[in-house]
Amino acid sequence: MVHLLPTGMHIIPTDRLDLRPDADIDFDVLHPQPVKSVKNIWFFWHSGYSNMHSYTQRTVRTWHRRFTKQGWTVRVIDRQPGSKSNIAEFLDVTDPALFPLAFTNGSITGSYASQHTSDLVRWPLLLRYGGVYADVGMMQIGDLDKLWNETIANPDSPYEVLSYTPSGQDHYSLCNYFLAALPDNGLFTRCHRLLLALWGTNGGVTSTDGMHASPLLQGVPLMGGEFTITEDDGTFIGPAEVSRLLTDYIIQGQVATAVMGMVDAEDDWDGPAYCMKHFYGIEFMEGSQLINELTAWNGQEAFDLLSLPMPKGGEEESVGQRKAQEIVEACLSRSFGFKLAHGLILRVNKVTLGSLWRDNPGSDIVPGTYASWLRHGLVYWNQNNVPGRVSLSLLPPTKVGRLLI
Repeated sequence: MVHLLPTGMHIIPTDRLDLRPDADIDFDVLHPQPVKSVKNIWFFWHSGYSNMHSYTQRTVRTWHRRFTKQGWTVRVIDRQPGSKSNIAEFLDVTDPALFPLAFTNGSITGSYASQHTSDLVRWPLLLRYGGVYADVGMMQIGDLDKLWNETIANPDSPYEVLSYTPSGQDHYSLCNYFLAALPDNGLFTRCHRLLLALWGTNGGVTSTDGMHASPLLQGVPLMGGEFTITEDDGTFIGPAEVSRLLTDYIIQGQVATAVMGMVDAEDDWDGPAYCMKHFYGIEFMEGSQLINELTAWNGQEAFDLLSLPMPKGGEEESVGQRKAQEIVEACLSRSFGFKLAHGLILRVNKVTLGSLWRDNPGSDIVPGTYASWLRHGLVYWNQNNVPGRVSLSLLPPTKVGRLLI
């Protein structure tokens, strides 16, 4: 099968890729080397890399193949006893300045306990070691190394944080599925301090339930606002309650919005000014969610289209094949990444592309399909240009006062 190279991309020279067999890549991931630089790519999977779903393992291997020869080290951190990748091998999990009690003693509860456990390792890892934190469902497309070198690693650049962000909003925000910074970043330091305070409420909580209503987040708008949920038993949950559920689910993002929008003169912190000068935000819909825009968030349609076989020589292209081709070409040429969703969104949309790839092992790499073409492009091709920065406006602070008062 000949894979078509989309406009705006180029073939990566093979000497810049790690094209060893999967088993060799897996060995490297399972035997992490000591941290030697800030060029770290961090993932987290509670039960370890060996227990990840096959399609997310392929995603991690792709990051490894693409970036290790540019000096990056890919690690999948876990909480497995005896694992060389256990978070305790990298950070002191008993330090209350790093982790809340519920993390330390493994008592985090709730439907999304694994997601919230992973939330709690992101900022500590970046603050200690630097680099990039990405969800295992985050497939990288664009030239991460080039963007890193032009921004965070460039002493002449003002930019200190990379992430995705919506455009045109009346508040600042970032997407916690992709975070990048050098160690001891000022924004992430304060974000982590606030997140720990929420987890430390009333001597320590075991879930994020109700965190949206904390006085520490007063003035920060709740997330969502237009989504509804119809449960399997017919129970209807309206937009206001879904907004509260979503904010609790993505409380780490809510914390970031709070810090980005606050001014704390005693701490010499001006969040809006910091965002204007130091935050390199990539537009999140075009940059990482484009397939959802092109399929109106219909996960079944996205799965069905990418599962179609590409037409062979002389075959007439169907309507579905044409749309699948447009989707793959658009994502590869226009998006910096490709975020697969699996969490609370499943209560809203029931299925997503990610959940269907998970539930149908191997469906993302069937030879001759559009999914296989996409997977091929993620490894072997790179974009000619890096994504632009979202234009931000200087907004009035959402809070003036102390971070934890």
